[in-house]
Amino acid sequence: MELKLEEEQQQLLKGSGAEKSKLVFLKKEWMRNKYVYLMLIPVLAYYFIFHYGPMYGLLMAFQKSYSPIKGILEGKWIGFDNFTMFFNSYYFWRIIKNTLILSFYSILFGFPAPIVLALLLNEVRKKWFKSTVQTISYMPHFISVVVVVGMLKTFSSLDGGLFNVIRSFFDLQPIMFLAEKDMFRPMYILSNIWQGAGWASIIFLAALSNIDPQLYEAAKMDGAGRWKQLLHITLPGIMPTVVIMLILRLGAVMNADFQKILLMQTAPTYETSDVISTFIYRSGILEGNYTYSTAIGLINGIINFSLLLMANAISKKVNSTSLW
Repeated sequence: MELKLEEEQQQLLKGSGAEKSKLVFLKKEWMRNKYVYLMLIPVLAYYFIFHYGPMYGLLMAFQKSYSPIKGILEGKWIGFDNFTMFFNSYYFWRIIKNTLILSFYSILFGFPAPIVLALLLNEVRKKWFKSTVQTISYMPHFISVVVVVGMLKTFSSLDGGLFNVIRSFFDLQPIMFLAEKDMFRPMYILSNIWQGAGWASIIFLAALSNIDPQLYEAAKMDGAGRWKQLLHITLPGIMPTVVIMLILRLGAVMNADFQKILLMQTAPTYETSDVISTFIYRSGILEGNYTYSTAIGLINGIINFSLLLMANAISKKVNSTSLW
């Protein structure tokens, strides 16, 4: 019994000693980096106010209606009726299909574009030419979506629009591109690539700059050409960055560019352009059905979060690269 009591006392002393050392460490850490921690306050406040605070409004997804005067908690609770209504909606399959198709094409064509651009720029030896191409490719990123859609409308106009001028060279009749449902997806995907590929290539160029040059020198001594260097050194070197960016992209599969789609969308293209975010906008803002649109938004968020977890788990198992 006495031995046990002594052991327990020693463990308590050890525990209290560890707590004291932690407190001392935290105190020293605060005194050393207090200004860095103070800089975190605006960031944390931003996420709390604009990201976590509004999550309280998700309660509306389980209510029949919302009244700004009565508040959220005074609404009539109806369980999962809003979700059931959405699953049985006439537009359900159309908006799910359009959202997935646009996201799939964006990943298929849009995700590799900045990687290819970065690999090509990495092979350029003339610095002035490389800088010029980088500057030109970055510029579209700084153009607002409104201006980009305005340019698309100008280029696709029947009266002297660039696209119809090109069609005339092949003896094709002019068409109204933004009123053709089959032209919406190509125009959306290609304009996104034009606007974002250059800017997104910065991340991959930074990853390329971190590859050890000695690896290339060793490969040259072994007789490896540029193609084999690309396959065995460059691509493996940037693969962790590519995987991380792909995981993040998969986490936003159901989030199409709402603003751009809404500006490009016309009534004849609803069949191919109507996605979850535009449907939420119509239901919530235009029709005032806040609870129904909140339920759709919640479904959208759950799907995105599930895909993010799934992609991260698969990546962690396959190549040990993951977000956490």
